[in-house]
Amino acid sequence: MRNPLAEKVVEIKPSGIRKFFDIVSEMKDAISLGVGEPDFDTPWHIRDEGIYSLEKGRTFYTSNSGLKELRQEICNYIHRKHGVAYDPMAEVLVTVGGSEAIDVGLRAVINPGDEVLIPQPSFVSYEPCAILAGARPVIIDLKAENEFRLTAEELEAAITDKTKILILPFPNNPTGAIMERKDLEAIAEVILRHDILVMSDEIYGELTYKEKHVSIVELPGMKERTILINGFSKAYAMTGWRLGYACGPKEILQQMTKIHQFAIMCAPTTSQYAAVEALKNGDDDVAEMRTAYNQRRRFLMNAFREMGLECFEPYGAFYMFPCIKEFGMTSDEFATRFLEEEKVAVVPGTAFGDCGEGYLRISYAYSLEKLKEAIGRLEHFVERLRSSH
Repeated sequence: MRNPLAEKVVEIKPSGIRKFFDIVSEMKDAISLGVGEPDFDTPWHIRDEGIYSLEKGRTFYTSNSGLKELRQEICNYIHRKHGVAYDPMAEVLVTVGGSEAIDVGLRAVINPGDEVLIPQPSFVSYEPCAILAGARPVIIDLKAENEFRLTAEELEAAITDKTKILILPFPNNPTGAIMERKDLEAIAEVILRHDILVMSDEIYGELTYKEKHVSIVELPGMKERTILINGFSKAYAMTGWRLGYACGPKEILQQMTKIHQFAIMCAPTTSQYAAVEALKNGDDDVAEMRTAYNQRRRFLMNAFREMGLECFEPYGAFYMFPCIKEFGMTSDEFATRFLEEEKVAVVPGTAFGDCGEGYLRISYAYSLEKLKEAIGRLEHFVERLRSSH
C-alpha cells in the first residue's frame, strides 16, 4: 500500500505537555501541577446564561463570524480595556478557542516559504500551526536575563526578506513573562520599519500582577497590521466551553472567516451566549480569580527563594519557570524522576522549545493546599539531589 500519511504532519512531534498527564491519571496520590487550566468553576451567572440558552432552544448555528451581540460585546470590551475601536461586523471572528484563531490566522496570511517569527519558550501550538500553514518557523530564543521579554535587537536579528509575521505570545505561557509599554514601543518601531504583520496572543491579558496589560494594538500604526487573539478559557475559567476570538484588519478577517466557514462552520452556540454574559458582567469574577492567583504566585516565589531554587519573578499568566540547571540533568530527566519519586507532575521546559532546556513549567492554577503539598515534595526532592551531588 502506498504511504497514506502526510509527511509534514508525521514530522511534527506530539505535544510535550500531555505525556506526563497520561501517567499521572493512573498514579495513586499523584499531584499534577502541569495543566494550564483554572481550578475555578465557571462563575454561576455565566453558566446560568448557557443553561438558559439551552432551555430556550437556542441550539441553532450562529452566523459564521459568531453571534452579532457577542461580537459587539467583544468590541466593547477591547475599547474599554485598550481604547481601540473594532467594527463588530467586519473585524471580529468568534472561534473555537484561541487555538483555532491561531491556526486560521496563520493560514490566512501565509504563502509557501514565508517565515514566521516565534519567540520561545512559548505555547506549543505556534510552531506546528506555522508548519501546517506552509511557513518556515524562525525561532527567537528569549533569555532569562531579559526576564524572557522580546527585545528589539533580538527581533531585528531574526528578520529576513521572507519574514511575514511575528507571533507575540505575551503574557507568556510557560514563563509568565510580560511586555510593558516601553518594550512594545521598541519592537513596534522595528515591525513598522520592516513592514511585517503581528499575531498578538493575549489569552492571559487579564492575568497580570504588576500593572494593567498593554496590547500592541494600542500603539500608533499597529492595529492595522495586527491579528489580536484572545478568548474566555483563562480569564473566565471557561476552558471546556471552547471559545476564543480574533480581531484584525478587515481583509485578513475576511479570509480567516472563509477558512473557519469551511472547517468549523461556527463556534458552539451555547458557549457564545454564556460569553456575552461573561463580557458584560464578569469583571468582578476575573478580579477575584486574579487576586487568588497572585496570592499563589507570591507563595511559590517565596517557597523557591527559601529552597534556593533560581526563578525570575513572573508578572503574568499562572506559571512559574524555575531553573534546574544546577542539578546537571535535562528538564525531561528531572520531571520524570520528580514524578516517579515524589508523584508530582510538572512540564519540562523543552515542551515549549529547545531553549526551555534547564527549566520546568509549574502551574499555580491549583489550590494553595495542593501547592503546599507539592512544594513540600519538591523540597524533599531538591534536598535529596543536592546531598547526593
